[in-house]
Amino acid sequence: MDEVTVDELAARLGEDDLLLLDVRTHGEFVGALGAPCDPRHGRIPGARHLELGELLRLRVDEVRERVGAAPGAEVIAYCHSGNRSAQAVTILTAAGYAARNYSGSWHEWSHDDSLPAEQG
Repeated sequence: MDEVTVDELAARLGEDDLLLLDVRTHGEFVGALGAPCDPRHGRIPGARHLELGELLRLRVDEVRERVGAAPGAEVIAYCHSGNRSAQAVTILTAAGYAARNYSGSWHEWSHDDSLPAEQG
């Protein structure tokens, strides 16, 4: 599938049929850690968290259990710069999800103060 743009994701936040998956570390997800190139730390509102390292260790049935969406559901994955989330999309697709990568990821999102962010 094609990659997600910042405009598409911003317009779709909160949609019931969309699952947003943050595959960064716990510290990045809660906003306690972040790259110095990012003006803000935290996460995109409504995102679920499942670190890529854990996702890589799961069997397909465990991926479905941890993601918590029905097979076929649309999942948009993001990380800091799109690399980890690209790997996650491969795994999510193999588990039966309609998975797409937001390649701009947190790096792009954090640079636009008009976009919402959560911490904690």
